[in-house]
Amino acid sequence: MGLDITVLVVDWDHLARTPAAERLGMLEDAAYPDDDCDDCHEGDGGADARVEHGWVRRPDTPWCALYEFFLTLGSFKPHFWAGQAWEDVRAFAEPDLRAALDAFLAGLFWLGPDDADTSAEDEPVAGPFPAEPDPWHPRLLVVRTPEQVPDLARAWAVAAPLLEGLRVPYAVHAERPGRWIANFEEFAMLVRDWGEVVTEASRSGRGLIGLPI
Repeated sequence: MGLDITVLVVDWDHLARTPAAERLGMLEDAAYPDDDCDDCHEGDGGADARVEHGWVRRPDTPWCALYEFFLTLGSFKPHFWAGQAWEDVRAFAEPDLRAALDAFLAGLFWLGPDDADTSAEDEPVAGPFPAEPDPWHPRLLVVRTPEQVPDLARAWAVAAPLLEGLRVPYAVHAERPGRWIANFEEFAMLVRDWGEVVTEASRSGRGLIGLPI
């Protein structure tokens, strides 16, 4: 078994109205309710509580939506290896793409370049959860407020049309057959999925949370 990630786009006002000690449990229940919901759907499509890729929206929790990443099975490993792949290839990326993906990925699942100034990174987000987390739960993998999300969306807007330019250097410097995120296609698919998540969160004025489940 390994670490999983469940990514939610969340109404921060609804979160704020819930007592801090109850928020994590509320999010977990919203992500994986005990009973399947026959009216859940992907995007604007038909009913399906077991979406394999895309948005899962439940009518009883309109304040959040879950995103299922393509072919990751909910595991955090593909996200980790995508960050490693970016480490391998970023020096060979076109400067505008490198700057945009640095900002985008570092705001989500990548730790940032080895030479980055980490003195002020990942300061605690005020408000969403108690300062002392439940010891039975691992640290949240992503917490981005509605105020932080638009910066990620702007970075993605720059990176998205330039991403294809990474194909050739990726094949030389980052391709690793046999592991999660083995090639450029898998890297681009995961990054574009995150682009979908960030774009929706920014459009709707919501925040992002990555639960370790």
